[in-house]
Amino acid sequence: MNFHVLTLFPEQVESFLRNSIIGRGLDKGVISLHTVQIRDFSKDKHKKVDDTLFGGGTGMLMTCEPVFEAWKSVTSSDKKKYHTVFLSPKGQVFHQKKAKELSAHENLVFLCGHYEGIDQRVLEEIVDEEISIGDYVLTGGEIATCVLIDSISRMIPGVLPNESAYEEESHMEGMLEAPQYTKPSIWNEKSVPEILLSGHHANIKEWKRRRALYETMKKRPDMFSRLTVSREDWEILLLWEKKDEAAVSE
Repeated sequence: MNFHVLTLFPEQVESFLRNSIIGRGLDKGVISLHTVQIRDFSKDKHKKVDDTLFGGGTGMLMTCEPVFEAWKSVTSSDKKKYHTVFLSPKGQVFHQKKAKELSAHENLVFLCGHYEGIDQRVLEEIVDEEISIGDYVLTGGEIATCVLIDSISRMIPGVLPNESAYEEESHMEGMLEAPQYTKPSIWNEKSVPEILLSGHHANIKEWKRRRALYETMKKRPDMFSRLTVSREDWEILLLWEKKDEAAVSE
């Protein structure tokens, strides 16, 4: 998997991604990161890459040519081999299913905007899809790009120490993870659920599945509404809900 990032701030992307697990994936050669400084492709003597907006408006807009030339330096205009993503608040909101879909591409190009954005004409020329990481506005696309690369990289074989680990993580099955615990078994008078100490793997697996359902029901009802829940599961979930409400009222 090869990541190419078109940006005005390559150091921001490099410094973030070359740490921790993603950095080890880069060191192993399982994934690669190629940052391209868009400003290098400006023909302006001051390396200017933006200009005022036609029709008025505040701020400056990134111009077509530097962006297009930076993109060509990566793709050689062979758009079929490269999937280009523009990070934009107008885009589809990013989710785990999209991360898995993008992980199937051999070459991903991420375009990071700044100022008031990028001239629409070059976006129409080179971009395959626009993606947002949430309904808010950032100063640039670099942080959002790092979020996507981090999420996608975790699904590339060899990046995580345990290649199957991501399959059990939150959102992979459309719901949140069950609560997790470590030693000691009692902390601040709070005990780990007994079932997790039982050693009965089948029962533990079923408990985790139902607790994941319960976490999703309580914290992300939008996700929960899309799940299929059996009658038996509902009975357990409602029982847990009553216990929680009773504990709060005590």
